[in-house]
Amino acid sequence: MGTSQDAGSVIAGLLIILVIVAFVAAPVWKIIRKAGYSGWWALLYFVPLVNIAMLWVFAFSYWPSLAKRA
Repeated sequence: MGTSQDAGSVIAGLLIILVIVAFVAAPVWKIIRKAGYSGWWALLYFVPLVNIAMLWVFAFSYWPSLAKRA
């Protein structure tokens, strides 16, 4: 049977994970928005292997925001 210490550890672990996710997601979201795409694309960053493909696609694709500047 679990104890209150176990529940506290689980809650603390979940909070740490949420902080790490927010710490990583915020700059990815900002970069994608600056590129001119929807920030929701940042969610793909958390899918294994898809995040690597996404990095390459965004690195070498057409950025709508650069076209607006020209």
